[in-house]
Amino acid sequence: MNHFVWDVNPILVSFFGLKIHWYGVLFALAITFGFQVMKSIYERENKPIESLDSLLMYAVVGIIVGARLFHVVFYDPDYYWAHPAKIFAVWEGGLASHGGGLGLIIAVYYYSKKYAIDRMWLLDRLAIATALFGFFVRFGNFFNSEILGTPSNLPWAVVFERVDLIPRHPVMLYEGFSYLAIFFLLFALYRKTDIGKYKGLLLGWFLVLVMTVRFLLEFIKVHQADYSTDMVINTGQLLSIPFILVGIYLVIKGQRERHLQHAKNS
Repeated sequence: MNHFVWDVNPILVSFFGLKIHWYGVLFALAITFGFQVMKSIYERENKPIESLDSLLMYAVVGIIVGARLFHVVFYDPDYYWAHPAKIFAVWEGGLASHGGGLGLIIAVYYYSKKYAIDRMWLLDRLAIATALFGFFVRFGNFFNSEILGTPSNLPWAVVFERVDLIPRHPVMLYEGFSYLAIFFLLFALYRKTDIGKYKGLLLGWFLVLVMTVRFLLEFIKVHQADYSTDMVINTGQLLSIPFILVGIYLVIKGQRERHLQHAKNS
């Protein structure tokens, strides 16, 4: 069976010693489109658009720092201990989504405190944009030929020639398209229902859906952390469980409040 061969240079263009990576371009697109989503939400709810620039700065710093630290600490500590300068080479890939999520939450805490914005209201809306953000980042992983799937003989299996000649699940694409579907679902719920009125409900569904997808797809991923190869569940799955549990709690709490409010109005 002939499989699709992927052999794209992760560097889009290089001039005067400056290298522009596909990953960096897709990361920039993620920020741009995420910003546009938040802008449309702010306009819809009559929030001050000018405060979005500061939110963008807080969010990007929180995501990058959190995601990078989690990757360094949980996925490849030995490598970065031997090559500490590489810790800062984020354009080469190596961002852990769990850390990015936690970093974003911390960033929102400080941002909302400074600008007196309801923290949960903001996290609910950021959940929508973050799902879209994840879609672009996973395509960045595809261009980097990283986060590889296990070997597969399925017709759509991909040979990542820069790694080896084994057909594999394009698991980063599975994940990316799942996040895109979650984005459309959350955005539709926000626009077409009253779900956004109940604090934590959008965030809860985001956590449950995204982290469940992540948990399940880990079964067809090559282990990213060497120490987790003999474990029943791997590092990514272990890190997903607390987020799923928090998400379930927020969904139950939000749905209870929603049902009570609907009962009062009926």
